[in-house]
Amino acid sequence: MSIFSPPRFQAPYRPCRRKDDGLATRALTFFEKSVKGALFGCRMCGNCILQETAYICPMTCPKGLRNGLCGGATPETCEVDPSRPCTWHRIYERSQKLGRVDRLLEINAPLDGNRVGRETWIELLKERKARGEGPRLRDAILDRRRFRRERDALFRAVRQPEWWQGDAEYHPPAYDEPVSLLEEELRKGTFVVTGEVAPPLGPTPELIRKKIGWLEGSVVAANFTDNASASARMSSLASSKICLDAGFEPVMQLQARDRSRVVLESDAIGAAGLGISNILCLSGDHHRSGPGPVAKPDQFDMDAIQLIWMLRRMRDEGKYLDGRAIKTPPRFYLGAAASPFGAKSEFEAIRAEKKINAGAQFIQTQPIFDHDRFVEWLEALDQRNLLGKVHVLAGVIPLKSARATQFMAGDVPGVRIPETIVKRMTELDDKDAQQEMGVEIALELLAKLKATPGISGVHIMAIHWESIIPRLVEEAGLGGQHVPSPSEAEPSPRAATI
Repeated sequence: MSIFSPPRFQAPYRPCRRKDDGLATRALTFFEKSVKGALFGCRMCGNCILQETAYICPMTCPKGLRNGLCGGATPETCEVDPSRPCTWHRIYERSQKLGRVDRLLEINAPLDGNRVGRETWIELLKERKARGEGPRLRDAILDRRRFRRERDALFRAVRQPEWWQGDAEYHPPAYDEPVSLLEEELRKGTFVVTGEVAPPLGPTPELIRKKIGWLEGSVVAANFTDNASASARMSSLASSKICLDAGFEPVMQLQARDRSRVVLESDAIGAAGLGISNILCLSGDHHRSGPGPVAKPDQFDMDAIQLIWMLRRMRDEGKYLDGRAIKTPPRFYLGAAASPFGAKSEFEAIRAEKKINAGAQFIQTQPIFDHDRFVEWLEALDQRNLLGKVHVLAGVIPLKSARATQFMAGDVPGVRIPETIVKRMTELDDKDAQQEMGVEIALELLAKLKATPGISGVHIMAIHWESIIPRLVEEAGLGGQHVPSPSEAEPSPRAATI
């Protein structure tokens, strides 16, 4: 049990090789592992970011996330292991108390396999020698401001290696013309509707074409899930290609779980080569949310923020993570997911800001059932001046049964369903009546979202019920209208500041 951090979920790293390590290096590594393990639950990641995380080690997160919350986090428990607190909630709370929240905006690098399991201090000393300047110990007493400035610069140089160079700044796209129909429609100010499609369990392209046929004329693009809930299906890449060949625009989901950075780069380049431009970048559900047997726990080489950062640089700077030039850079329209109902709105806004700064151009949210809480999240984004930098597509799920409603309300991380909605669904015994009630609730929510300033459209996630989307779009009067601005709409009092 560590003193200042939650207990480790996974074992510490071991060096890939030791043959070049001298006795002093091994001794220092052992000392650092023992002390930092006791204090912070250190896994010896080789890239310590404790200064950025209020001295709580983020590697105690079961997913090993280094840039913030996952979509299923709550203030009370971890999504992966409910017996433990959420590491990142503790980081946010302590950062807030210490006045260090802005430090959480820096986009931290994925781990370097050559550095894991090794000490940190020799690396710092080497960097200090190479820089030929402080921090000097005497300045810690005589000139504390200079000491802190030079200390922070030294730690940043080690924390942000040359191949990464993450920062806390906003990086807009380095191109002018839209690269996809989805981007074009969002730029126009059209209230956009997209629909989610679950790829088939088997190699059956006919099923994808059938679902696309339902959506045609109702949505701008079809979004294909990528092994959601850690359950294998046809890949999002293959599904998106089938969709594209059918003459319809896809949004390919690309989740980081199970993929190394090399595979993520390869899949993204492959998508661009096939003509797929819209990519929704996700960290991915942990394997514990899927069927057994569960894969080994350390399955996250990167998180969604790192993935967005990497793909944006491939597009705008024309280079791979390892520095190789891309002669013909890919054309990506990059998206991200957001969870308005997991953590406090102010914490979720920090997570959203990091994604937007990294390069996210549109955001799809978890399903909205509590409109007031959703508006609180929008206000939190607006307070950080984010709504003008990204297009928000509010997620909507039409409830299909009382059983599905109860499951989502109690067992799906990041989803909040008010008790009044649960009651409306569960007080009906007839299956058809429950479906009609689900449609009624969805239409009520869509009407509210149409009039909500700050969003650019909706993303309808009719889970294995894609045939209902055209009815929802038609009866809600969606598609083609102008996005309401604060001056045009009549928002609720909560939304008045947006």
